[in-house]
Amino acid sequence: MKELVEFIAKSLVDSPDEVEVREVEGERSIIMELRVAADDMGKVIGKQGKIAKSIRTITKATAAKEGKRVAVEIMREG
Repeated sequence: MKELVEFIAKSLVDSPDEVEVREVEGERSIIMELRVAADDMGKVIGKQGKIAKSIRTITKATAAKEGKRVAVEIMREG
């Protein structure tokens, strides 16, 4: 799932080298920390948060197959 989030984020931003995804896995939940360059925050979040919501929806569907819950946190580098 980490690779999926990384692929989506790198496809959206101007600085794909600065995209970093960290996966913190618990017993029944996963936290995905997505870090992007400050200039790319808007591209990952999208208008009214639509792109961020789409990323979260995709990861939740993937996690549901594994019987886990997932949260995606978007942070900026720096």
